Amino acid sequence: MTLSLAGVHIAVTRPAEQATKLTAAIIGAGGAVISFPLLDIKGLEDLSAFHAAVTPLSQFDWAVFISTNAVQHGMPLLQQAGISPSLKFAAIGPTTAASLQSYGVAEVLTPSERFDSEALLALPELQYMQGQRVLIVRGIGGRELLADTLKQRGAEVVFGECYRRVNPQSSAQRLQQAYAQGQLHGIVVTSTEALRFLLTLGGNADWLKSTPLFVNHARIAEQARASGLTAFSADQSGDVAMLSLLQTHLSPIVG
Repeated sequence: MTLSLAGVHIAVTRPAEQATKLTAAIIGAGGAVISFPLLDIKGLEDLSAFHAAVTPLSQFDWAVFISTNAVQHGMPLLQQAGISPSLKFAAIGPTTAASLQSYGVAEVLTPSERFDSEALLALPELQYMQGQRVLIVRGIGGRELLADTLKQRGAEVVFGECYRRVNPQSSAQRLQQAYAQGQLHGIVVTSTEALRFLLTLGGNADWLKSTPLFVNHARIAEQARASGLTAFSADQSGDVAMLSLLQTHLSPIVG
């Protein structure tokens, strides 16, 4: 039986262009969506550092992509540079892998569960990296665990940074008002950066502590709980899993 979200108001913090399918799914289940993007992805105006890092591209044995944004901003640049048939590809999760496949990459090394750096590093193919050169395609900044561990295993690691993350919101007043009116029952957060921006805007406010977060990764849930928030994590990535998570926890609150 499909659980209804009738009467439920859910804030979705994804970039607007990446939230269309989830928004449609929530509305299709009877819910209402508050679009509140906490993350905006901007391509870099100056890509000279990226081009310098990847030239020549033939020097690399692996290209590792940490997100679909990395694929969308990085792959066109790598294709321009000329991708060698011997270059191996890896991705943090299946969504990123599917994005790579849309660019014609046939084989992508991807974890089968808990899609993060730890899971990728646990794969047999990345255990013995002596003499391997690895390009990590990402935005400016981010976790260093992947690079540090690969270096410890003998790899030479280069970052290809091709975008940046910004917070388009100046305050959380819209969410606070929705909560005060009884029209905020949950917040979808699908990245550590978005969680960080939400905490910056909301601080220790009671409305934020009283509103459950719905996330797509156990690590995000752990970080949210460490900040005193309630968080529920989907058991896998993707909009179907997120909708199911919302229905499981929010359907009983109305009616």
